[in-house]
Amino acid sequence: MRRADFQFELPDELIAQAPLPERSASRLLALDGATGALQDLQFADLPARLRGGDLLVFNDTRVVAARVFGAKPSGGRVEIFLERPLAARRALVHLRASKAIKPDLEILTTGGSLRVIGRDGDLWEIETPDEVLAWFDANGQMPLPPYIARTPDEQDKDRYQSLLARVPGAVAAPTASLHFDTPMLDRIAASGVERAQVTLHVGAGTFQPLRVDDLSQHVMHAERFVVDGALVEAVQRCRARGGRVVAVGTTALRALESAAAAGELAPGSGDTRLFITPGYRFRVVDALVTNFHLPESTLLMLVSAFAGHAHILAAYAHAVRERYRFFSYGDAMFLTPAPEAARAPT
Repeated sequence: MRRADFQFELPDELIAQAPLPERSASRLLALDGATGALQDLQFADLPARLRGGDLLVFNDTRVVAARVFGAKPSGGRVEIFLERPLAARRALVHLRASKAIKPDLEILTTGGSLRVIGRDGDLWEIETPDEVLAWFDANGQMPLPPYIARTPDEQDKDRYQSLLARVPGAVAAPTASLHFDTPMLDRIAASGVERAQVTLHVGAGTFQPLRVDDLSQHVMHAERFVVDGALVEAVQRCRARGGRVVAVGTTALRALESAAAAGELAPGSGDTRLFITPGYRFRVVDALVTNFHLPESTLLMLVSAFAGHAHILAAYAHAVRERYRFFSYGDAMFLTPAPEAARAPT
């Protein structure tokens, strides 16, 4: 398939620029991947789509205040955007400046001076004045996505963060989890649905457009993940009682599928470059809660692999007609798999 196969028209006014007053007040579009049938719902209806015995898997990564502004000694402005920490005071970052960046450059910030060590592909390695994550959190802004055309405010410190976030390291939120508030989590637990966590630190590459037309030529960005033994045991219990593994977000799904790359889910950690496109047969995930994704993006390709390419494009066209809110602060979908993508029975 080609990049153009994942294009759709989206009016700018449907891109959500701010969260709704209540986390769980979003709309929910349910798509049956077997038939293509759609239902317009409210996110408050999600518990009715779940079954007792299901397992909801959340990504517990925590977003770091990843964007810092500084200046060269000459006065030129520099934007520093964290990609990932390396060691106590070393990190890989994106640097943006009006003139070329060079190794050994000192960048002045309100939190002290950074030193540019050298280039690493499209990224730069820097040394921070203090431990990397603590320094960015003390001096940075919340890294709202590029399609949100405003400066982050105090509200974003809370709302661009899941209630279940606990492991710092992401530079973008796992946005499907932003819809869950405490009453919603309590309702789901009371219905007999189990909850578990996986960690995948979302990188800035999640917003990068594909630069090739042939999907087979795309090199996926790396993101760190951890699947522990407790999660594997939770999945095994879910299978034993006949429940479904429901991933909350594409990041939770990618972590689970990455840990099952050898065929069976097993504890694991490291970098994943898993690029899921139509034709992929899912090994772990039986249903997916997700937001709407950018045209021609790797995440749109993933959900097309899960629920069917034609079904997803039809659902997105429906969502545009019905004025759903798109992207990070937008509305959600509940997807079940297309027959060709569904996990094989065990």
